[in-house]
Formats: sequence, C-alpha cells, structure tokens
Amino acid sequence: METLKGKKVLIAGASGGIGSALARLMAGSGAEIFLTGRSAEKLEEIRLSLGLDSSRVLAADLTEPADVERLKAAFTAVFSQPDIVINTAGVGIIKPMEQLSPEEFITSFMVNLFAPFLLMKAFLPLMKEQKKGLVIHIPGVLGKTPMQGAAAYSASKYGLTGMMQSIREEIKRTEIRVTNLYLGGTDTAFWDTIDLRVQRDKMIRAEEAARAIWFLCQQPAGAVVSEMALQPFNHQAI
Repeated sequence: METLKGKKVLIAGASGGIGSALARLMAGSGAEIFLTGRSAEKLEEIRLSLGLDSSRVLAADLTEPADVERLKAAFTAVFSQPDIVINTAGVGIIKPMEQLSPEEFITSFMVNLFAPFLLMKAFLPLMKEQKKGLVIHIPGVLGKTPMQGAAAYSASKYGLTGMMQSIREEIKRTEIRVTNLYLGGTDTAFWDTIDLRVQRDKMIRAEEAARAIWFLCQQPAGAVVSEMALQPFNHQAI
C-alpha cells in the first residue's frame, strides 16, 4: 500500500460527518490536507483541533463556479498540485415524485453532480500536468441501484457515476486513478431532514465510512480500485 505521508490532499465536504472524520485520519497518517466545506464555523473547529494553518481551510459553495476557482487558487497557493482529491459533499432529498418540487430536483443536481463537475474542471488539469493522482467520489448505492422516493437523488448520483466513468476513459494513458465509493446508509446529518423511518443505529458510522476512504487512498502504486461498495448488514442493495 502507498504511504500517505506528505501527500497533498483536498477534502471537499470536510465540514460534514464523513469529511471531518476523514480529515483526522489523513492528518494522523502524515498527509498534507486542505479542507473545504460550506460551514466556516465547523471548518474552523476542525482546523483548530488538527493544528492546521488557516491557509489550509476555505469555506466555499462548490455549486458556484467563482467559489471553485477561489478554492483552486487557495489550494495551489499552498501546495501547487494535488495528489488526491476527495469529494464527500452531497445532499439527500428523498420524496415521492408527486411531492418533489422542481427546485429540489435542481438542488440535487447542483450539489451532487454540478459541484463535482466544477471540482473536476478545476483540479483534473493539475493532475494531468503531472500525469498522476487519485480522485475519489461517493455516488453511493443509489448511484447504482435506485429506491422509491429517490428519483432526484438517484438521477444525480447515476449522473456522477457516468461522468466519472467518462473521465476515466480520458485519462487512460496517465497514472491518474478514479475510484467511486458506493456507500450505503450512513448515520450522518444526511438523514436529519429526510422523513423516512430508518434504523440509524444499524447504519454505517461516519468514522467507518471515513476509514474506507482512508484505505482507498493507499492503493498500490501499480493498480487501481475502480469501485468499492460498503453497506450495512441489514440493507445490502448491490
């Protein structure tokens, strides 16, 4: 397995449960991390707990092209080029079709698909310059197997899967690796606004999901894990 020591890593969605847990794991493994997320307050808490310089943290809305360009500028001012880009950000809107508003449908695509597009648009060229790197996204199991009430969410995550598979074709002659994590139900704030009866105590814990991503960041130099599925025992969909 490759060492993480000294690796330059961008973690998007770092103010969320999985992202913050991952930041701690990566920092503990010697990686040089840069954190971004929507909540400036939560990012500051994480920064202080890890003893990071303020230049390594930036609050940003990744659905805004100007914010992503600002993120790229801030990252490259510190590290110049990324070794690993990880996107843990996302939004979940689970509703029957007749209750789903056009605004909610658009929000799903903006956060779950357009933001990853902007992220790749900004950071993939930097990886292409060095012809190596690792990109990790989380389409989740609903990016492969839909469920009722998830029309907008599944559509956005299927789109993410398709986009990353297409990008993988573009970089075949490089050592840039793309990994999709098909993550099942995880006990995070994702479920706080979803009106479903779920057993959160039987879900994957955020720390467990973060450890899976941490593991994927240490892929052998001569190989790639194209995809990985991590699901709760009581709900295995794929």
